[in-house]
Amino acid sequence: MNLVEYPDAEMMMMDIANTLAGELESHLFNHDTVSFAVPGGTTPGPIFDVLCGAKHLDWARINVMLTDERRVPEDHARSNTRLVKERLLVDSAAAATYVSYLPDGPDADIAELSKSVEPHLPISVMLLGMGADMHTASIFPKSPDLETALSTQFPLVTVQPPDGLEPRISLSMKALKDAISCHVVIIGAEKREALERAKALTSNEAPIAGILAGATVHWAES
Repeated sequence: MNLVEYPDAEMMMMDIANTLAGELESHLFNHDTVSFAVPGGTTPGPIFDVLCGAKHLDWARINVMLTDERRVPEDHARSNTRLVKERLLVDSAAAATYVSYLPDGPDADIAELSKSVEPHLPISVMLLGMGADMHTASIFPKSPDLETALSTQFPLVTVQPPDGLEPRISLSMKALKDAISCHVVIIGAEKREALERAKALTSNEAPIAGILAGATVHWAES
């Protein structure tokens, strides 16, 4: 694990955006298309605000997907798709292709849904977050679907969070670990402490531990 510390979150967000843009550009030199997986939630918005204006990137050759999504309507306040479309897939990045894997109805055939992301694997560049409970994407330490998320060979998995919130679809641990480049962004002392604990735990205890070996973690205290 490579840990990068920043004096403040604003500087961190700008640096991460520039790092991601540089890696995407590097992949585009050698591939016709590249895949870019991003998280939802509150943390990555400022990164998207900077990254979407990267005019030097050939966004038309970049396929964007979420690391996980809540099974809510796209116009819902907690929709990660809404966040990505409002703050990343705008400006220059509006030319990118969004890879959606949410089912149209209540049923989720993972084998079928996985066909939408399989052409874009392994993920070229990936950004992840981490919760204070050491979950990443929607792979939670106390979820009834944890074992499946850690062991399935499909790139996607259905997840019921342990907190009783809305069900989700997430990239599986296999898809996360296979990513060519992995970055994790965290803010605050609580998450830094959780990160340090995770380094000594298994993926079953701390799902973030499953990807730390090859990741760059970016941290600012506030």
